[in-house]
Amino acid sequence: MQIFYNKQGIGDVLMISFKPAGLNHQFSKHGDVVKIYQQETSEVLGYNIFQASQYITIDEQGSLSVTQEWVDQIHEIFQNNSLEDKLDVDLSPKFVVGYVKEKQPHKNADKLSVCQVDVGGEELQIVCGAPNVDQGQKVVVAKPGAVMPGGMLIKETELRGVPSSGMICSAKELELPDAPKEKGILVLDNDYKTGEPFEF
Repeated sequence: MQIFYNKQGIGDVLMISFKPAGLNHQFSKHGDVVKIYQQETSEVLGYNIFQASQYITIDEQGSLSVTQEWVDQIHEIFQNNSLEDKLDVDLSPKFVVGYVKEKQPHKNADKLSVCQVDVGGEELQIVCGAPNVDQGQKVVVAKPGAVMPGGMLIKETELRGVPSSGMICSAKELELPDAPKEKGILVLDNDYKTGEPFEF
């Protein structure tokens, strides 16, 4: 789930997105809340909350961090507008410290590697194009559902026919200060604990 607010650019509208709206989407209006859904399946794609600042104080602009507090406030707005929907949101950290357990060459691409990465409690297969990725490293992993500082949503995907769940990040992609210009992932020192949230 993504939450976006840009009063200057778009107006006083809080936008909640689960999936991009395709061609066959419909919407229903519930007071100040517009529900957007897929016509054939009734799958909810998102909501737009108009007059948002009348319901909640929003100090940030752009993509907002999804917290339990946000979910509770949105549920309250739904109730105030006679909408009984509930948001099913995964609030677990999306940027975590990973440990590269294994690195293998990609069968269909010379410059890609297939990595098995322990992110604490689960192991993710991530296809990585960085030249400096290697077995035994501690790295920053953006898990599926993470929103990069530049606005890109990380999703489950396939790269040249190989499934990939997440992204091993560079300092530049994380928009860290003094990020090196050369290509390559951010390699962490061993003081970081596998699976812990990465704060930046």
